[in-house]
Amino acid sequence: MLTQEEPPRGPSEYDQLVSSDTRAIDVFPGAVYLCNREGWLVRYNNEAAELWGRTPTVGVKGDRFCGSHRLFGLDGAPLAFDDCPMALALKTGAAIRDAEVIVQRPDGSQFVALVNVRPLEDRLGAIQGAIGCFQDVSAYHAIAEELHSKSADLEDFFENSAVSLHIVSAQGIILRANKAELSLLGYTADEYIGQPITAFHVDAPVIGDILSKLASGDCLKSYPARLRAKDGTIKHVQITSNGRFEDGRLFNTRCFTIDMTDVHVAETARRESDDRLSATYQAATIGIAEADADGRLLRVNDAFCTMLDRSREQLLAMTFLNYTHPDDVEQDAALYARQVTGEFDRYVLRKRAFKPNGELVYLDIHSSSVREPSGGFRYGVRVIQDVTQTQRMEDRIRESERHMRDLLEALPAAVYTTDAEGRITFFNQAAVELSGRTPQLGDMWCVTWRLYNTDESPLAHHECPMAIALKENRAIRGVEAIAERPDGTRVPFIPYPTPLHDADGNLIGAINMLVDITERKQAENRQKTLIDELNHRVKNTLATVQSLAAQTARNAQSAGDAHKRFEARLLALSRAHDLLTKRHWGDTPLDSLVHEVLMPIVGHEPSRVRIDGASIEVNTRVALSLTMTLNELAINALKYGSMSTETGTLSVTWDVQACPSETRVSFLWREQGGPMVVETGRHGLGFRLMERCIERDLGGKLEADFATEGFVCRFSISIGAEDP
Repeated sequence: MLTQEEPPRGPSEYDQLVSSDTRAIDVFPGAVYLCNREGWLVRYNNEAAELWGRTPTVGVKGDRFCGSHRLFGLDGAPLAFDDCPMALALKTGAAIRDAEVIVQRPDGSQFVALVNVRPLEDRLGAIQGAIGCFQDVSAYHAIAEELHSKSADLEDFFENSAVSLHIVSAQGIILRANKAELSLLGYTADEYIGQPITAFHVDAPVIGDILSKLASGDCLKSYPARLRAKDGTIKHVQITSNGRFEDGRLFNTRCFTIDMTDVHVAETARRESDDRLSATYQAATIGIAEADADGRLLRVNDAFCTMLDRSREQLLAMTFLNYTHPDDVEQDAALYARQVTGEFDRYVLRKRAFKPNGELVYLDIHSSSVREPSGGFRYGVRVIQDVTQTQRMEDRIRESERHMRDLLEALPAAVYTTDAEGRITFFNQAAVELSGRTPQLGDMWCVTWRLYNTDESPLAHHECPMAIALKENRAIRGVEAIAERPDGTRVPFIPYPTPLHDADGNLIGAINMLVDITERKQAENRQKTLIDELNHRVKNTLATVQSLAAQTARNAQSAGDAHKRFEARLLALSRAHDLLTKRHWGDTPLDSLVHEVLMPIVGHEPSRVRIDGASIEVNTRVALSLTMTLNELAINALKYGSMSTETGTLSVTWDVQACPSETRVSFLWREQGGPMVVETGRHGLGFRLMERCIERDLGGKLEADFATEGFVCRFSISIGAEDP
């Protein structure tokens, strides 16, 4: 035992660290460095150099206080090395706990470092130097930001997340907390939920500042705080949170609490002894394993055992390839072999692994090497994180996107999407067919080549319905436009541009469906044409009926005779309309027309009737007048001419003459073998009706020859003129 007069014996902690083998601090699973009392860097491990991105100079006139290239505060302001955590610890003699700074490497890359520094005293209590350790905690910030973006429908993720989560009302009352949060602090749901959040914070100014920032709309990222657990212990945490606002007022806050207590404990353990280092290794919340050159596991922590649902004994009896999915074995084995040979010192891999019950898990592997001073491979350190939920979520997102694209591609209507600026991000095959071209991703506003308004005036793409929908952030409905293809054809269409928003209501793009209404427009035009045609035909028919009635009445010998003659001509007119109706009042083949008019009247013996002429089509005006004319000739032949006997014959022929301004058709009606024809010198109603149809209605010529051997009629008409 030392007396008051005897000086302390034995080397101090500082002396032990300075004089120890360089491998002593290299085995630490973290970045560690040592400074003397003046701040000159005297020792550091490989992990510190790797994080700094440089090899610092040790000793006097070397690097002082820190081996970083540059330092910044979390607000981005430059941080002088004299003000860094190591400098403050040496100046004040007090340990620095969980200081966060931004470290910039020589290549310009940066990361957030969590720094802990402990002054080292000699046996008399004088400061000899200090030991510092730091770690890259950028991942915590990234995780917090990712969690902020998740929507409320991830209920299962919220409740069972490994990260502590809670929601606080605008009045500061805890509304919800997940299992990890309750487990972190040791409270039951009834003891925690419904209580003021201030009741669990150790530092009143800190929670006051947090609530004030959130109420003003600020977002917190890795805000350090201390929470009081049910058992009285203090939990060091980092809080990432933002506010949810409705109608401009704070509705509630969503908070992610990361327990940094183990980090504090681990840093303390590394500084105190190897025994404390081992305890920290086992208490880590991520999986850690060590493997030999053949991949056989040498050491695993509890988190890794839990992750794979295997005992430590089971894992130490296998290699890391034994639980790996067969399809991922080759890649992991090849990378590890290259690491062992020194081709590289570390690699990162996401692979699949099996639990004993066959359950598949996804693991992110960070494998690094620990080497002998000679450079030979000693063992590999594998840091493992279970990312099964993340992978499944990514798979669901990809599957959802693929399903949506397949759905849009299968739609018979043209569909395309744009980003918020109007650049095209997707289009389906129907869009290519409608536009007559293949658009390019990144084109602006629309997939079409040119656009026109319905009055056929040009429509600029930046003024099209999609552009308006994006600029005004509203859906556009009830408009029509015309797309012109590169080949000159035009397609009338109706667009349905609709803005798309993210979970926070921000505009992220738009979707548009272009419905081709060509057939509808054609149907509308056909309907209008038919209505106009019907009006015209009704007027002409009424005029024809009026003329038939007047002429029949003037030439009838009696009322009965007038009725009989008028009825026969009305039936002929009706038959003519039936023929035209069958063809929807369109153009009619002339040979079909002649057959359909004559055969019902004189066709009881078809061999006695000859019909021959060029195959042409006539319009409705010509067809109606020819039907009336042929009907009069056929009835006259049946009653008085060649078809009134059993030996008579009838021949109807025509030929076509094409003139520069019109096309004329000449008809020849010839009867033979019937009764002797006698010229009376008087033309009846039937002949006058034929004259009206041929000469007045069709602008043709009509000639009749009452030869004794048989009646002959010649007439010619023009079929090149349109209906009046």
